[in-house]
Amino acid sequence: MHRARLSHCLVALTLLLTLFLAATAPATAQNWPTRPVKFILTLGPGSGADISARLLADRLAEKWGQPIVIENKPGGDGIVAINAFVSAQDDHVLLYGPSSSFIGHPYQHDTMPYNPADLAPIARVSNTVVGISVPASLPAKSLKEVVEAARAKPGQMNWAGLTGALDIMFESWLKSIGVDVKKVPYRNPVEAANDLAAGRVQIYESAYAIARPQIEAGKIRILAVTNTTRAETIPDIPTVAEAGFPALTMDGLVGLFGPPNMPMALRERIAADIKAVMDSDAIIKNRLILTAQIPNPGGPAEFAKSIDEQRAVLAKSAKELGMPEKK
Repeated sequence: MHRARLSHCLVALTLLLTLFLAATAPATAQNWPTRPVKFILTLGPGSGADISARLLADRLAEKWGQPIVIENKPGGDGIVAINAFVSAQDDHVLLYGPSSSFIGHPYQHDTMPYNPADLAPIARVSNTVVGISVPASLPAKSLKEVVEAARAKPGQMNWAGLTGALDIMFESWLKSIGVDVKKVPYRNPVEAANDLAAGRVQIYESAYAIARPQIEAGKIRILAVTNTTRAETIPDIPTVAEAGFPALTMDGLVGLFGPPNMPMALRERIAADIKAVMDSDAIIKNRLILTAQIPNPGGPAEFAKSIDEQRAVLAKSAKELGMPEKK
């Protein structure tokens, strides 16, 4: 009797272990996903990345036959979300957000709380439109006129910007052209936009979506976008290169990342699925454009190449500012 009970217990434990391993084992490119998928976002609800993630999640859930959960973990300059993603060690838990939120980390933090190699690029989705804006009360109508105004009043104007790579690049640019403009730090980008509208800040470098309400209210004037191409949503606004300052050029790359052990075949399949739903659904493209994003789907190799190019540009900016790279 005792042996029979022990045998039944062993069978039950074996079954439970088998089910557990099946639930946590990495899936192959052919049968993935085998269970619900989670997208962890570095930004909060209502952000451009959040909107695009939810649009894709709805379409991909239909295609994959599994639900996709969106989990917003903003804060800590993207580190909160990244740590949650890395600690999961699960090929059904993916990171979604802009690369600019983390490629600046090696220069901004004394010690890196994660290994950048733990973020394997899967798919590029879009380029966030990033604009440089001024208060409507400021007479400057172009980026060159802003520079001239700042030179005429050294140390009397200030600026606010995005954290991460774009922030480093903007500060490096100011130094390279010899302009003395003070930085005002903000935790809340909307608050910075409100202060810009009130004239308490004179220059604001941000996602266009953040400044858009104040721009449409006529309280803020956007002068240029940092993207490599003009944005369809604001076609009359020049790029920074067209405005005479190509050193400020950087696209806000938004995409999906997986764990480092995710097979390339699976990453390519996920990227192909994302491109397929984006190409076949005009609603996704139109919503992205309306939320100031430029649709730009690409596979893991393209995405990784784009990020590496940004890292190379950022390294030069950081060197200009005397910011060593931490490991």
